[in-house]
Amino acid sequence: MHAPLAGIVGALDETQLELMRACIERELEARLGGGVSGLPVESGASPLDPAADHAGADGLGAATLHSIVTALSGVPGMGGGGACTRGALREGAGADGAGACPRPAPKAADVPCPAQSFEVPEGVKHLTSEQLDELTATFLAWFGAASTPVQRRSRGRLWVAFLMMRHGALRLGEVLALDDAADLDPVRQQVIVRGHGGREIQLPGPVMREVQRVLDDPMMFGLRGRVFRMDQGYVRRKFYERAAECSIPKEYLNPRVIRHSRAVELLRGGVPLKIVQGILGHQSMNQTASYLRFSDDDVRRIVHHYLNKETRMKTSARNAFTGRVTSVVRDGLLVEVELTTNSGLKVVSVITEESAQNLGVGTGRVMTATVKAPWVILAREENRLKTSARNRYAGKVARVNLSEIAAEVVVDLPEGTTVCALLTVESVKALDLAPGTDILVMFKAFSVILNVE
Repeated sequence: MHAPLAGIVGALDETQLELMRACIERELEARLGGGVSGLPVESGASPLDPAADHAGADGLGAATLHSIVTALSGVPGMGGGGACTRGALREGAGADGAGACPRPAPKAADVPCPAQSFEVPEGVKHLTSEQLDELTATFLAWFGAASTPVQRRSRGRLWVAFLMMRHGALRLGEVLALDDAADLDPVRQQVIVRGHGGREIQLPGPVMREVQRVLDDPMMFGLRGRVFRMDQGYVRRKFYERAAECSIPKEYLNPRVIRHSRAVELLRGGVPLKIVQGILGHQSMNQTASYLRFSDDDVRRIVHHYLNKETRMKTSARNAFTGRVTSVVRDGLLVEVELTTNSGLKVVSVITEESAQNLGVGTGRVMTATVKAPWVILAREENRLKTSARNRYAGKVARVNLSEIAAEVVVDLPEGTTVCALLTVESVKALDLAPGTDILVMFKAFSVILNVE
């Protein structure tokens, strides 16, 4: 995916080589010691011995090089096992270069992550983080391969302009209007965008240090304050030329697509929409929201998960179903209430008229139905059991936790709900329950307790 490492190393100066040696050392230590790869390099990291560096360079594969380029760009790599996992996707860097989902978590199917669930609308052209890293490596190698001081100065200006778009999500016009002497704050690692839509943008530490290193090169002395002042057509043309050096289609190699790509990357990393709006300088949050779209299934799954999570935090009942009242039937003494959850599950409860009035039961009201685990009845479907239980659902046993006397049986329903039943050990043996067993879950309407916030 990337250019050969040897070609990149041969084109770098001593400062860049030192940074790359540190990245390689960190990567190899992670791979040999079982650590997390692709972590940002701190300024105190010790470089590899040059001889050892050259001896091992040819043996590094594309995956290792990807991690090195990732570290150079100040964005964490793919090895962390964050909560927002979806295959090998790593689009999860915050504005400061830190991953947004740092702690291990259960399977993504159990804990939906909105940042990884959204789709990017078809009309929004963007690159993945892996493609952005490939493009970064291409620009770095092109800059390092400059053969004359004049060429090096010209390419250096484009290199730092690219970094501003890649990590700051700046518009091309905003980049070209920067005063490199007044608008960059290397101490706070900030870029000051002035004029309409003015804002301060935080850059990852390694990126700001690389920008400052290029600007401090003697070749730039005569241009300080005007390093970014280039012709728009010239910049666009040089971006298009990089298409011949990487696998990215030419129509995707323009400043606008890179800006879109950074926006998507930040959203994938879990950065709140309001913060991304500020980084992009959008006047309306609707502009920023145009980068994401959720399918109906994703909406139901995410809302269902977090509503149930909120309910479980407020009650000791294992089985809690939050939804809207879709039917109310009264007979003067009792009230039959049908609740429909966001996932489509219908739960029927029968309560007294007095309780219904106290709760303010009415169609459209959001309520929570709870059923204690001992009140849940399980039956094998082949027994074709006839029962008066109003609430009947087919599911599969997810797990069975046994003690000497009782057993906790957890059942997954097809629409995503989990129901817990508490049985005797003898009942578990009689039903021959095990993970994967098809089972009927039942509970009576009189066993369902309704409550409101």
